[in-house]
Amino acid sequence: MRRLFTEAVFYSFASGIALAVDMGLLWILVEWLHWSYLAAAAQSFLAGAGVVYVLSVGFVFRHRRVSDRRIEFGAFVIIGILGLATNLAVLKIAVDVLGVHYMIAKLCSVVFTFTLNFGLRRFFLFTSRQTTGKPSTTGGLAG
Repeated sequence: MRRLFTEAVFYSFASGIALAVDMGLLWILVEWLHWSYLAAAAQSFLAGAGVVYVLSVGFVFRHRRVSDRRIEFGAFVIIGILGLATNLAVLKIAVDVLGVHYMIAKLCSVVFTFTLNFGLRRFFLFTSRQTTGKPSTTGGLAG
């Protein structure tokens, strides 16, 4: 349980950095380059996902279930796509139905996407394959 808490804390920091990239790029694309908020949200979400992947495998998760990094990254992306769909759905409802500003709606979507992404990534990608409690592959600070 302690490891789960530690990983959640480190993932929160990694996600905070990724969120800064995501929201900064979202704002630039909408306000400066005049993209639609949904297209900009998709692009900025993908940029943030790249940041959180690098931080997750480097600093957050101690165990890695998948030994082939290409497969791991593919699964990470698939989970990210679920997060992206959740993100866009929350944005669409908040902006177009409820009339919320797109940046506020983005902050609301964070709660949903963070929970979904952390839970799925930890369960499917970053838990030990062994039942002895020994690390299968170390790569992070959490532990």
